[in-house]
Amino acid sequence: QVQLVESGGGLVQPGGPLSLSCVASGTILSILFLGWYRQVPGKQRELVAGITSDGSINYADAVKGRFTISRDNAKKTVYLQMNSLKPEDTAVYYCNFQVSVTPIRHSDYWGQGTQVTVSS
Repeated sequence: QVQLVESGGGLVQPGGPLSLSCVASGTILSILFLGWYRQVPGKQRELVAGITSDGSINYADAVKGRFTISRDNAKKTVYLQMNSLKPEDTAVYYCNFQVSVTPIRHSDYWGQGTQVTVSS
């Protein structure tokens, strides 16, 4: 069983930085996709940033140029560096791992969520 543990959320002033990390435990054969999503009450969870197994990265338009996703496959960890934060970035942030756990089985895992609040 794969479990994800997020860390790094909190309260930050507008314009400030914040860094999130998400580490996986358990057996992973290969990592297919790593992503960060966010959700605010009453809205659907949205993709913030994602990185595929070949290293392709995509960002939501709202965070381009401010957020950076990175990974350390050996440590089974994905990071999200958030700079120039805005109040509208306030949300619960979730990491997502899409992995192969056996040669024929792919699975999708989510972190527990971490609150990011941008406010003065």
